[in-house]
Amino acid sequence: MRISLTALSCCKTPRRNPRLLFARHSSSTSADTEAAIAADPIAHFASFTPDRIRNFSIIAHIDHGKSTLADRLLELTGTITSDKDKPRILDKLKVEKERGITVKAQTASMFYTHPQTNKTYLLNLIDTPGHVLNQIAATFELDTSPENVLHVSAKTGLGVPAVLSKVVEAIPPPSNLGSANSDFKALLFDTWYDSYVGVVCLIAVHSGTLKKGQRITSYHTKNTYEVTQLGIMHPEQTPTPSLTAGQVGFLHLGMKTTRDAQIGDTFYSPTAAEAPTPFPGFKPAKSVVFAGAYPMDASEFPKMQDAIDRLTLNDASVAVSRETSNALGQGFRLGFLGTLHMDVFRQRLEEEHDSTVINTAPTVSYQVSYVDERKVVGLEAGGFEGRKVKWVRNPAEFPEPDDLSNVQGFYEPMVIGTLICPLEYVGGLMELCGSHRGEQMEYTVMDETRVLLKYKLPMAEILTDFYDQLKSRTQGYATFDYEECGYTPADLVKVNLLLNGKPVDALATIVHRSRSTPIAKEWVKRLKNVMDRQLIEIVIQASINGKVVSRETISALRKDVTAKLYGGDITRKMKLLEKQKAGKKRMKSVAGGIQLPQEAFLSLINGGDEGGKQKGKK
Repeated sequence: MRISLTALSCCKTPRRNPRLLFARHSSSTSADTEAAIAADPIAHFASFTPDRIRNFSIIAHIDHGKSTLADRLLELTGTITSDKDKPRILDKLKVEKERGITVKAQTASMFYTHPQTNKTYLLNLIDTPGHVLNQIAATFELDTSPENVLHVSAKTGLGVPAVLSKVVEAIPPPSNLGSANSDFKALLFDTWYDSYVGVVCLIAVHSGTLKKGQRITSYHTKNTYEVTQLGIMHPEQTPTPSLTAGQVGFLHLGMKTTRDAQIGDTFYSPTAAEAPTPFPGFKPAKSVVFAGAYPMDASEFPKMQDAIDRLTLNDASVAVSRETSNALGQGFRLGFLGTLHMDVFRQRLEEEHDSTVINTAPTVSYQVSYVDERKVVGLEAGGFEGRKVKWVRNPAEFPEPDDLSNVQGFYEPMVIGTLICPLEYVGGLMELCGSHRGEQMEYTVMDETRVLLKYKLPMAEILTDFYDQLKSRTQGYATFDYEECGYTPADLVKVNLLLNGKPVDALATIVHRSRSTPIAKEWVKRLKNVMDRQLIEIVIQASINGKVVSRETISALRKDVTAKLYGGDITRKMKLLEKQKAGKKRMKSVAGGIQLPQEAFLSLINGGDEGGKQKGKK
């Protein structure tokens, strides 16, 4: 043992390999750098080059835990603290919290250090609204091997760490990007309005680097703005020193009007040698459900217009055009992706902007073809079977009775509905679909307890009470999804409601002839129940293509003008009665087109009596 030590002490010190020393030094430096990035990623934000970035979304059916999983991911990365009293942190809208659904896609950036490489990554998560996955229910299988499926419980957090590792390992970094040193170019993919800073823009940087104080130009408006603040959603707005190629973040540009921000716009550096090729933008969403929207008080129209402008700023799928109603005054014709979209938009108008709105009955987009096309303006190609057609999105655009002789045909949009329900409720669902002009396409027994039904249904038939009846007949145990499947010929008519012989345009609706008379009679009775008696007699009628099919009368209130008379000449009494009669006649001629009270109108559209009030004698 001693000899060995002596021998070792006598030996010459071995010469060290400089390459080995450099490798060890580099490894130590790299480890120190990674530790510094992990400790303060915001300060080292420029280090997150595209190879350190992963962009991903959570896509699943409605109410399947997407936002809950997003909460677990944010907690594991330290982006938020675990707070059971504040679930679904990315669901920021009041309507989202009330309904328990995600209405608007939200972006959140998080920093994640991979346990094996100790390398920190920037993960950009998009929590999307619920998606309708029709084909999964139909095929009962996914095109993947079982060993690639991660077993995760978003509620308990079981298996969630494996999701983060898989995101880094399986999802490629952003590609087809420009250099961080080249001219700045970015895509505007989301906006919203903030009462303090104006329009907030969410961008994806394609090339170059952007810092606070720099100026950028909008390709769409050609306006140039100074960047007053920038950063990432973490999950709230968190300032960063810069945004560079591959990164996603927010901008404050001092935009004061919503018209300056267009989703899909291209931002670029005004000092560039030439304007860049713009991004193709986003394909406009096709509206399938239309409804009129009017302020409860006509004086509130400017406020409502401003509220709609701000909401459509981050919901470009809503189509907006102005229209005027004889009964309700100035308003808007709004196009939506569906009835839920329409209901949520109305709720956001009321809750976020304190704008009380009257919605007319929803309708779909119909097509009309004509025998002599030369007599009709506004025809468009690409209709049913390639014909030239006129699009009817409003009952006011429906052909008048005098023009029906030139109509070749009407066409309505159809959907294929997929229903899954317990076996004991099949009969009720089949009856429901049949009563709504449905045509059965498929009947599949999924297992011992569940059945899948497929029906071809007119889209107009599922707009109003279909969902309510579906829940009622199945005690809430059925699911219903649908997808569009083109147009088909239909025998359509227009139902008008008249007050004292004058049509109320806002109450007109388009229905199938087979259901027109029952609907007309029901609406007349409903309208009678919600209207109060007035000093003149009110005649409520429903007409189909100009022919009256139903009538109800609200008798006039009678004021006893002779109450102050105590006997005397009968001619005095008759004079007072004749004067009252003449006054009512003048009132009736002036108010021949009685305007329906807005509260009663709202109650009629909602299918019930305002506040449970029933018409009574007064």
